[in-house]
Amino acid sequence: MLAAQNANISLGSSLIASESTSWRSPSGDFALGFHRINNQDLFLLAIWYDKIPEKTLVWYANGDDLAPKGSRLQLTDNGNLTLTGPKGQEIWNAGSTTDRVAYAAMLDDGNFILAGRDDKYIWESFKNPTDTILPTQELELGGKLFSHQTESNYSKGSFQLFMKTDGNLVLRPIGLPTDFPYEPYFRSNTDSVDEMNSGYRMVFNESGHLNVFLRNGSVVNLTENRTVSNGEFYFRATLDVDGIFALYAHPRAQTNGSRGQTWSAIWSVPNNICSAINGDLGGGPCGYNSYCRLDDKRRPLCECLPGFSLSDPNNKLNGCKQNIIPNCEQDNSKPEDLYIIRELPNAYWPVSANYEQLQGLNEDDCRRLCLSDCNCIVAVIKEGTCWKKKLPLSKGRLDYNTYGKAFIKVTKSDVSSNEPSLQNSNTKKNDRETLIIVGAVFLGSSVFFNFLLVGAISLFAFYSYKNRQKQTKTSDILETNQRTFTYKDLEEATGGFREELGRGAFGTVYKGVLILSSLKNYVAVKKLDRMVQEGEKEFKTEVSAIARTHHKNLVRLLGFCDEGLNKLLVYEFMSNGTLASFLFGISRPDWNKRLQMAFGIARGLTYLHEECSTQIIHCDIKPQNILLDDTFTARISDFGLAKLLMSDQTRTQTVIRGTRGYVAPEWFRNMPITAKVDVYSYGVMLLEIICCRKGLDMERENEEEVILADWAYDCYKQKRLDKLVEDEEEARNDSKRLEKLVMVAIWCIQEDPSLRPSMRTVTQMLEGVVQVSVPPCPSPFSSIC
Repeated sequence: MLAAQNANISLGSSLIASESTSWRSPSGDFALGFHRINNQDLFLLAIWYDKIPEKTLVWYANGDDLAPKGSRLQLTDNGNLTLTGPKGQEIWNAGSTTDRVAYAAMLDDGNFILAGRDDKYIWESFKNPTDTILPTQELELGGKLFSHQTESNYSKGSFQLFMKTDGNLVLRPIGLPTDFPYEPYFRSNTDSVDEMNSGYRMVFNESGHLNVFLRNGSVVNLTENRTVSNGEFYFRATLDVDGIFALYAHPRAQTNGSRGQTWSAIWSVPNNICSAINGDLGGGPCGYNSYCRLDDKRRPLCECLPGFSLSDPNNKLNGCKQNIIPNCEQDNSKPEDLYIIRELPNAYWPVSANYEQLQGLNEDDCRRLCLSDCNCIVAVIKEGTCWKKKLPLSKGRLDYNTYGKAFIKVTKSDVSSNEPSLQNSNTKKNDRETLIIVGAVFLGSSVFFNFLLVGAISLFAFYSYKNRQKQTKTSDILETNQRTFTYKDLEEATGGFREELGRGAFGTVYKGVLILSSLKNYVAVKKLDRMVQEGEKEFKTEVSAIARTHHKNLVRLLGFCDEGLNKLLVYEFMSNGTLASFLFGISRPDWNKRLQMAFGIARGLTYLHEECSTQIIHCDIKPQNILLDDTFTARISDFGLAKLLMSDQTRTQTVIRGTRGYVAPEWFRNMPITAKVDVYSYGVMLLEIICCRKGLDMERENEEEVILADWAYDCYKQKRLDKLVEDEEEARNDSKRLEKLVMVAIWCIQEDPSLRPSMRTVTQMLEGVVQVSVPPCPSPFSSIC
C-alpha cells in the first residue's frame, strides 16, 4: 500500500475506493482506507492493523451503507471529512464542526483525528467507536460499542456494550432496528447506592487491561486473570457478532516466529452466553426457534430444531423458521399419521412459550400429549413434569445440568421430503414386476422366447441383487454394530486419507464421509499400526468385542477393514475434538461442564471394566483419548485396542520417562496389569479436569507445581485447594465438591494398586452414593509425604 509521507493529512487530500492507497500512522501499525467486502465492488471505510497479514478492522464508518467502487473520502478545504459515492451522493460524514479543521492524522494508537490549528482534537474515531476498543482508548458514561450483523455484514448487530450512568459496564441485547435495551447478560458490578463508590469510565490501558475507574479513586480490573504479557503483542477488545466481549492478543509482526500466527482470545465475558442471556424479551444468542451450545472456545453454536431451517441462511444467529406449519384441520386424521416426534436430550428453554405444565407424567405420556395437541410444537420432560410450549421459542440451549428431554413435533411430509419413502421403493418394485408380467404375456406363445425371457429375468434379478448390495453396503452402516469395509471403500471415503485428525499410540485417524440417504455422514477412520501376530481370527475377535459395546460415554465402532496388512477401524465422528483441546486452551471451560465430563468418563470406564461380556482394560486413558460429541458429552475412544498392539507397544508408547504421567507404577515393576491401571490414569486425568492444566508441565516456574499429582496432594494437605483452581470463582464457590473431587483423585493415584478403588466405587463416590474417606499419601516413600 502507498502511504502518506507525513503524519499529518493536509486539507484537500482524498482516497478513492478500489485504489490501494491508505492514510497510515507514522509507525505503520494502523491505516485508514477502503476495505473491500466479499470480493465485491463494495467498500467499507475502515481503520485496520496494517503490519500483520490479517488486517483486522478496529473501526468502520459506513457499515449500514457500503460505498460503491469509485467512491471518494475527502478532507475538504473547509475541513469537512466526507465520503461520497461515484455520483456525488453523500454516504457518510464525520459531523459538522464549529471549529475550523487544520489537518487530519492517523495516530500510532489507532485513533484517527481531525485537529484544529491549536492541535486540539475536534473529531476523533476513539470518541465514535464501533465494535472495538484499543489500548489508551476510554469509554465514558453513555459510551457504547455495537456488534455488527455477521462476519461480512457490518450493519448494526443485536448486542451492545454500554457504560451506564449508574457506573455499571453492561453487555445487553437490543431490539433491532432500535436501540431499545433488553436485560443485561453481563455486569461489571461497579454501581453503588453511594455515587462516590460507582464507576464513571472504562479505560483500556497500554498493558492490555480493561479497568473501570470508580469516583472514589479505586480501580476494578476486569481482565486481571488474563495470561499474556504485554511485551510484543498487539491488543484489541471487541464486541463480537455472537455477543461475546473478548480481549485479543496478536504477536507483533517483527516478533520471531510470529508468521502464521493469528489473534488469540485471552479473556472474554460471559463464560456461557447460551445460559447468560435471560429475561422475557428477545430471542437469545441464537434467535427464535433454535438452541445454543458452546464449542470448545466457549463460542455459541446455533442449531435449528428438527423441522425448522435458518430464517437467514447467511446468519446462523438470526433464528429459525418452521418448514411446514401444522394444520389443525386435517379431515379428522390421527395425529400419529401426520406428525412424528424427534427427541433432543438436555434441551432447555426458560419459561418462554410455556402454556401448560403437567405433573406426574412419564416420557411416553408427555410425548403423546404433545403429539395430540395442535398448539404444542415442543414438550420438555424433566423429573416427572411436562411443559408444553408453542412458538416462538426463545433462548433455547443445551443445558448439561438439566438432564431433561425435549420432544419436537415435526410434520411427516417435512421428514419425507428429505428421506426416501417406503412407498416410492415399493412403487419401483411393483413397476418392475408389472414389466416382467407384461413381457411374459407377449412372449408366452413361443417356447424359444420363453427361454430367452427366463434368461433375461435371471440376469436382471442377479444384477439387481448385486446393485442393491452395493447400494446398501454403506447405507446400513450406522444401523448395525459392525460392518466390513474394503480398503478401497475407506480410501474413497477419506479422499485418499487426506485429512488427518490425529495420531496416537494405536495409529493415525482420518476424517471420512459416507453417503447415507443422500446425506453426508462423517466418520473417523483409524489406520492401525503394528499388530499382534495371531492373525485374522485374533483381530476379528477383539474388534467384535469392541463392536458389542454400547454406552453413551464410549465412541461407537461402526465397522472395520481387514485386508492383509491393512487393519482399519471406522468410528462415528466426534465433532468437538478431544478433551485435551477443551481443557488446555487459553480460557478455562465451564466448571460444571467439566465435572459432567469427569462423571461421564467414570461411568464409561465402569461399563468397560464390569458391565461388558468380556472385561476391557483401556491401558491408555488420557485427555487425548477422550472425544467430545456435538453435545459435548465425553466419549472414551481407543478402548480395547491394547490387545491389538504388539506386547511391548502399549508400555513404550505411553510411558513418560523419569516422571509420573498417566501410566500406573506397576507397568515399571513387572506386576500383573489389571483394571486398576485405568483407575490410576483416570485419577491423573481427574486432576487435569479440575485444574485445567496438564499432569506434567515442565514450563511451570515453580518446580513444586511441575508434577500435578504431587502438587495437588500438597495443596490438599495444606488445605489450599483454591490454588488448584486459581481464581475460578465458580469452582471456589463449590469448595465442598472441589475437596471431594481431589480426594477421589488422590485415592485413584495410590501407588499400591490394592488401595485404589474400582471404577464403580469411583463413580459412586462422585455421585455421592459412597462417602469419600480421607486418602493416604499416594507415594508413601516419596518426599511429598
